Amino acid sequence: MTHRQKSGGAERGFSLVEVLVALVVLSVGLLGIAKMQALALSSTSVASMRSLAALEADSLAAAMHENRGFWTTAAAITAPPIQVQGAAVSNGPAAAICTVGAGAPCTPTQVAAYDLQQWANNLAALLPNDTATVTCFNNGIRIDCTVNINWSEKALAINTQSQGQATTATIDQPSYTLFVEP
Repeated sequence: MTHRQKSGGAERGFSLVEVLVALVVLSVGLLGIAKMQALALSSTSVASMRSLAALEADSLAAAMHENRGFWTTAAAITAPPIQVQGAAVSNGPAAAICTVGAGAPCTPTQVAAYDLQQWANNLAALLPNDTATVTCFNNGIRIDCTVNINWSEKALAINTQSQGQATTATIDQPSYTLFVEP
């Protein structure tokens, strides 16, 4: 603590008002740091969800590249879009379950059905309220597919109407789209 001297040579410390002003300034600074930390944590969560969606879309694209026997056929192209909601797959390839080592090899349709179901299970485990659509079409030169994933995420938003208080808001269904050429 620094001390100042009066003109008469006597020492005196900080006044109570000076200490209170310093505490108020310090408190405001600490509140600002806490708000920035909460916003950074929320942004990290949002980025994590988006990263998981990108990784899962890429995972399905890799499976499509490995199974061109199904994804480049008329069955994949003329079918209605494949819909995924949670772990449920609709409009996907209808195939009986293939047992590895049962003698007969799995058909491309069975492999595609298995890949889609595993992918749907992974999406449901990683992303809240997930839905996805896989659409394939022939553009005249090649087969193109799109993988579109939607999910719900919560983020910390700054609401200026309530004196800058941080509030939790749900961002309505962000999406990630990947274009694939199987």
